Amino acid sequence: MLFDSYSHFNHQFPAPQYLGAKHTHLAWINKFIPSQVQTALDAFSGSQSVAFLFKQLGFKTITNDFLNFNNQIGLALVENNTEQLRKNDVELLFSHAENKTDFQLMENTFTNVFFQQEEAAFLDNFRANIPLLENRYKQALAYAVINRSMTRKITMGHFAHTQALQYASNPERIKRNSSLIKPLKTIFKNLLPEYNYAVFDNKQDNCSHHANILELLPTLENVDLAYFDPPYCDSHADYQSFYHLLETFTEYWQDKQFINGIKRYEPQRVSGFDKKKDVIASFEKLFELAENIPHWLISYNNRSYPSVEEFEKIISKHRQVQIEAKTYTNGRGGKGSVAGSKEILFVCKPKKKHFVSIIK
Repeated sequence: MLFDSYSHFNHQFPAPQYLGAKHTHLAWINKFIPSQVQTALDAFSGSQSVAFLFKQLGFKTITNDFLNFNNQIGLALVENNTEQLRKNDVELLFSHAENKTDFQLMENTFTNVFFQQEEAAFLDNFRANIPLLENRYKQALAYAVINRSMTRKITMGHFAHTQALQYASNPERIKRNSSLIKPLKTIFKNLLPEYNYAVFDNKQDNCSHHANILELLPTLENVDLAYFDPPYCDSHADYQSFYHLLETFTEYWQDKQFINGIKRYEPQRVSGFDKKKDVIASFEKLFELAENIPHWLISYNNRSYPSVEEFEKIISKHRQVQIEAKTYTNGRGGKGSVAGSKEILFVCKPKKKHFVSIIK
């Protein structure tokens, strides 16, 4: 298995365009993964880059995110070991959907917000055809690639602004990013080969979950390593606002309100980790539930709430803690990754047990 795992690195994770993604930190994080890990959990998986690293390392990988569009990436590239989208699958996705009249959410909601009408209608038609693919892994690949296509087409790669169409008519911005004027269909076809090639079998029973981690943890057994990358409260993007369109497209809600200029869905999902009033209690509960997992790696940021010092105190109730830091030299989006801020990694090991002999 050791030598097989090296070959897994021939399969590269498709570069994400996701605020807070750990894609650029993987080599650094990898240095602190303990030896003898067999099963690893990525509890707040986001872009899935760390979960994919675990899979490359040959671990049985359990990945989870409470947003479904992220879970679809996990299904496509972590849980899925063999399925790819072939020519006939792509033809099906691009074909005229017989039930297109039942799929008009994108056209009705996002035309002239993020897309021209023709592109929004294309997305509805594509979404109508996804369930026709023969299994959940092909479907997940379709979601993953089309969602990535949308972030490629929109300036800044997120949906928390209302300047998408204005930017797409700006020659200077088009010069920097030609995808602004490319059809989504073309972007999808260009991206698909790297997603297909990222599918590989690490001979493990990997699984991707779509759950609140506080509900999932009690169901897991025999996990050696947990990687926690929670939302950086008060220092990073509100992911449901920045990526609301991807979640709306994936879930295809008919019972939500779509509010403000960006048409964000309402009500939002509640994670317990992104609001100051909830986050400390949520962390305390998280660490209690993870008590049976011996090793933890926790990504954080020095601008987050609670402070690094306070957070260390919370973790230290449960684990021996070593703090590593990496300084951002260039901004990467969100005030938690501006130049000069620090990415923090808490390396957490079981506490040493001290035995006192009793002399009679």
